[in-house]
Amino acid sequence: MAEFLTTRQLQELLQVDRTTIYRMAEAGRLPGVKVGKQWRFARDRIEAWLAMQDSGRQPNGTPPTEMASALHWRQIMPLECMQLIQDSFAELLGAMMVVTDRDGQPLTQPSNACGLYRVVAGNPMLYPHCLKAWAEIARDPTLSPRFYPTFLGILCTRGWIRIGDNIQAMLVVGGIAPPTWPPSPEEIAHVAETLPIERSQLERHLHEVHYLNPQEQARVLAYVQRIADVFAHIINERLTLFERLQRIAEMTKI
Repeated sequence: MAEFLTTRQLQELLQVDRTTIYRMAEAGRLPGVKVGKQWRFARDRIEAWLAMQDSGRQPNGTPPTEMASALHWRQIMPLECMQLIQDSFAELLGAMMVVTDRDGQPLTQPSNACGLYRVVAGNPMLYPHCLKAWAEIARDPTLSPRFYPTFLGILCTRGWIRIGDNIQAMLVVGGIAPPTWPPSPEEIAHVAETLPIERSQLERHLHEVHYLNPQEQARVLAYVQRIADVFAHIINERLTLFERLQRIAEMTKI
């Protein structure tokens, strides 16, 4: 009879975490059978599967196709598809929306951008402040979405986008006026002095933000992670397809 490995035994053999094994098994990328709620893996099929990988396992024990996914997820992001979905969700929530990496660099074009953001984004002296604000949000390890005040005083929040087992990007929803908006004349003067912007220009665009009532703001917090999960699902599915195509291409060379 064939010798079957448990998930824990396969973890020790491949040196990857349990989540990766479950994901690959569910996607059909690992030869295994499900017995009730438990996965079992025939040792001879696992050994044959390992032999089919490009050059065996990488030094850190990660299967080559998984390693390639981690390196190339940006290149195979379906940006046009994600942009259309992002545009729709931004309109439904009544707020600005953009996908960035962990450094705050945009991966998509902002959707439903408010006038105040457009003024800032169009100023090469001010735009780096936006990127810095998004990067600071990314450094907060909190999992539950909450609102963060930006350097202009308007609010934004974020949801994490997991690629494989790691958080690689985030969905930022912002341009939202806080309850005390617009700021006082003293606060406006302080911002104008701190940033390279004329006070008159700032005042002209203060009302060009997204006004959401408490219920609408609560809906943003309730949905931002769910929308981020949609994007994560799309990217991970694309990675799975890419890996399968790679495997087919490798098999045709044999």
